[in-house]
Amino acid sequence: MSNTADNITIERKHSHVEICLQGDVAFKSKTTGFEQFEFIHNALPELSLCDIDLSTTFLGRKIGAPLMISSMTGGYSEAATLNQHLAEAAERFKIPLGVGSMRQALENPLYRDSFAITRKFAPSIQIFANIGAPEIAKGLRKSEISIMLELLEADGLIVHLNAAQELFQPEGNTNFRNVLEQLELLTNKITVPVIVKEVGCGISATVARQLLEVGVSVIDVAGAGGISWQKVEEIRYIRQFGQDNRFSLPALDLLLNWGIPTAQCLLDISELKKEHSEFIDIEIIASGGIKSGTDIATSLALGAQLAASARSLLKALYEGTLEKTIDTWLNDLRAVMFLTGAATIEELRNKRLTFKQ
Repeated sequence: MSNTADNITIERKHSHVEICLQGDVAFKSKTTGFEQFEFIHNALPELSLCDIDLSTTFLGRKIGAPLMISSMTGGYSEAATLNQHLAEAAERFKIPLGVGSMRQALENPLYRDSFAITRKFAPSIQIFANIGAPEIAKGLRKSEISIMLELLEADGLIVHLNAAQELFQPEGNTNFRNVLEQLELLTNKITVPVIVKEVGCGISATVARQLLEVGVSVIDVAGAGGISWQKVEEIRYIRQFGQDNRFSLPALDLLLNWGIPTAQCLLDISELKKEHSEFIDIEIIASGGIKSGTDIATSLALGAQLAASARSLLKALYEGTLEKTIDTWLNDLRAVMFLTGAATIEELRNKRLTFKQ
């Protein structure tokens, strides 16, 4: 990798974190859809708050709570410290952790430690490697797959679909030809599960079915309503070029808010599972705008195995409140379980939601 390309990648990773923390990057005209639903109150829960068990399973392993620290960063020196703190929190709560895109670890060995540090500080939890769809489309070599998985002693590989982000990124790669074909080759090649996630525009039932048919084990919907990566990249583009004349103003507004709300993704993919028995054991992760334990609870009732969050937990990390934030979210979740009479996560998944009037 050339020094120029290396510098561009480092700048991009730095600015992604800075813009996510400080920029106006939320969807303007869309929400997650969680606010449309509410649980039915159980006036006779027949349990004690201390009876509630937040543990569940993910990909066959017990985890402490139905929450995942989602893919954030890696590939530059400061990222090692961030990933250390994320790993320490994940280990404390016994919850899964996904790292950011590992493309730079493949291109430059100097940045591999910023990813490998996660396993050092989280020896017992599930950790997932991560690579983007454009890299998948080109075809990953066996040596590249081995580097990613061995660096983390990874329990699986996340492939992120980020077409809208790449469309807006100043140096974006918009070649998404052959992603599905290469995904099938990948799932047949590796022994760990493959998770496919969006980055904020959502996954439809149609796309989910295509992914499941080529051997993907988990769908992370990463729906609209949280961070808009189009807006993150739009900010970077304007910083670099002064203005964006690539799109008309009406189209720009539409594209910056493009995507399927998280709740709708969960409803549609859950229905797909019900209609096709061969997909019944497929697990769903709810991400895209998860900001509280009540969001986690609603996600589970809509069909998710667990929920995942990136930006909210990144902000908490920078504010020095990461573990406190997770504690609070889990207390939110316990409160919902108590008020619905659900002693376990499995019982909560079977609680009925109603549309708010």
